[in-house]
Amino acid sequence: MSVKVAVIYYSATGNVHELAQAVAEGAEKAGAEVRLRRVPELAPDAAIDSNPAWRAHVDATGDVEIATLDDLEWADAYAFGTPTRFGNVAAQLKQFIDTSGGLWQQGGMADKPATAFTSAHNVHGGNESTLLALYNTFHHWGSVIVSPGYTDPSVYAAGGNPYGTAHPGANGTPEENVLQAARYQGARLAKFAKKLKGLATD
Repeated sequence: MSVKVAVIYYSATGNVHELAQAVAEGAEKAGAEVRLRRVPELAPDAAIDSNPAWRAHVDATGDVEIATLDDLEWADAYAFGTPTRFGNVAAQLKQFIDTSGGLWQQGGMADKPATAFTSAHNVHGGNESTLLALYNTFHHWGSVIVSPGYTDPSVYAAGGNPYGTAHPGANGTPEENVLQAARYQGARLAKFAKKLKGLATD
C-alpha cells in the first residue's frame, strides 16, 4: 500500500513548474502515488503576452491537469509551489487555497503532512517569507509541516533554505543542485506520510 501525494503549484514562466516536477519525482521514487496539478491562470492574455517566457510556458503546459478540491481530499500529503509575489503567495495559488474552506471545515486536510517550495527573481527576493506564508495555511488546516530543514547535503548545495526549496529565477532555469534538493524534499514528504499512516519500516 502506497501513500498519495498531491503536488499543486502555480508557475508563470516555468521555474516553479520544474521544481514541482522534481518534487513529484522525489515522492514517486520514495514509493508514493503522485498527482501533479497546476492551478488555473488568472492573468489576462494581455499581461501574459507581454512576457514571451510567460506565454511560452502557458502554451507548453496545457496538458498538466488543473487542481481540484478532489486532489486535496484524495491525497495523504501535500506539496505546494508558488513564485513569490511581494514576499507572498501568488494570487493564482491563493485563489485555489481559498476555495478549500468547506473541506477544511470537514477536517479534510487535518493531520496530513505538507511542504512548500518557491522561486523569486533574486536570492533574497522573498523566498523565505513566501514559504512561511504558505505554512500559515497549513497551520490553519491542522496539517503537519514537513520542511527539509538541514537534514541532507542537497539542502546546503541548493543554497541552504531550511523552509523549502527556493530558486533564484535571475540565475535562469533551476540547476541540478536545486532540482536535487526538490527531489529530496518530495521524498522526505512521502517518508513522513508513510510514517503517519503507519506504513514506514524505518
